[in-house]
Amino acid sequence: MYEPIRTPSVHTATGTPSDFPHRSREEELDIQLAGHLAALLAVTDEIRALAPSGDLDAAASRLTEQVARLRGGVSPVRASTAPESRAAALHQRAHALAGRALVVAASRADTAAAILAAERMDAHALATDPRTLAAR
Repeated sequence: MYEPIRTPSVHTATGTPSDFPHRSREEELDIQLAGHLAALLAVTDEIRALAPSGDLDAAASRLTEQVARLRGGVSPVRASTAPESRAAALHQRAHALAGRALVVAASRADTAAAILAAERMDAHALATDPRTLAAR
């Protein structure tokens, strides 16, 4: 019924290996998750500069470990302090970043990173809750 195609497609490279490296889906997700967790670490460091706490210190340490694990042992760059930043805005930003990290961690079935991201989401949501702020 149909005549077979006799010429090669113009969209197909013939016999030439690609010039760029290919990464697997797993490698791409590792890179994406490490980026989200590193961004969350940067915001956590900013919040720590405004209001130091043991919980934030522990979270920063765990975030550093996870980013280094995902990057093959390379430690993340730490944020410099910015005392003029507003704490509530930083907590909201950290909550959003932790949510993004949670989505990627769940998609790659990384339980340790997913648990850490969920814990950080809860902590930052609690920090911006008006009822919690009034109790302080």
